[in-house]
Amino acid sequence: MSFTLPQFGIFAQGTDAHDFLEFDLRPGVSATAAIPSFRRLRTPDVSAGGVNLVIAFGADAWREVAPSMAPVSLAPFSEVIGSDGHRAPATQHDAWIWISGSTPDVTFDHARAAASTISDVAVLAAEQPGFTYRGGRDETGFVDGTANPPVRRAADVALVPPGEPGEAGSHVLAMRWIHDLDAFHRLSIQEQEHVIGRTKPDSIELTDAEKPPDAHIARVELGDDVEIFRRSVPYGTVEEHGLYFVAFSADPLRFERMLSRMFGIDGPRDRLTDFSRPVSAGYYFAPSNTALRALAGPEPE
Repeated sequence: MSFTLPQFGIFAQGTDAHDFLEFDLRPGVSATAAIPSFRRLRTPDVSAGGVNLVIAFGADAWREVAPSMAPVSLAPFSEVIGSDGHRAPATQHDAWIWISGSTPDVTFDHARAAASTISDVAVLAAEQPGFTYRGGRDETGFVDGTANPPVRRAADVALVPPGEPGEAGSHVLAMRWIHDLDAFHRLSIQEQEHVIGRTKPDSIELTDAEKPPDAHIARVELGDDVEIFRRSVPYGTVEEHGLYFVAFSADPLRFERMLSRMFGIDGPRDRLTDFSRPVSAGYYFAPSNTALRALAGPEPE
């Protein structure tokens, strides 16, 4: 019996340094023609030495190269505009790469190697290094990803089920959010907790009586039937900082529902959007490792 294997980097834990790269295909280069170059990303100088590598493609690119392995629901990101003008802009690119590892120097070297490896077919359109902050907290000081499914269930949440087109692949939502930490930290701790919906020191969810209907977790935690697997990390400098939001899901409709609730299309707008705004967003598909290997043919020399 053969098994379809996912990209295991989706689930890799214990990494403190990250680099997210987005690429556009060069003019005149088709997605099909680009696949052999992307296949070289699996060579040792890019993916060895304790570094995790996840490769994903935009809807149009993946559907061109592997129509039988493209989920029906696969589509590019469309701009989200809330009822009061808050918005998530679409900045869709052709490919997305996530490199994670132990230290920034390691991920930096591997990110450079990855970009060089596919430079004949793709141009780097955006890059964002990220890091672990205070043992897993967002830069607001709150624990991030408290409601994530445990690792033992993460594959069920993140991967397309067996027998469906794209099985063992995963839909990816990648967004860069800029925080206004000065404004957020002007709030009292109690006010901050009402924005998030959890206590700040120990991340205990507020009771229904205490939690405002527009609290962040009241808008984004939708129950076990619409879970997503979050792998977000903080990023930034003194002047510009925030969260690089990354989530994986078996079904992209979960992302759409979450964003609809966050931006006030379905119910009250998420109060956190008063203090953080997205400046980029794209949907990608991370095919199974099995699918990537099948498309590329034999291992490159």
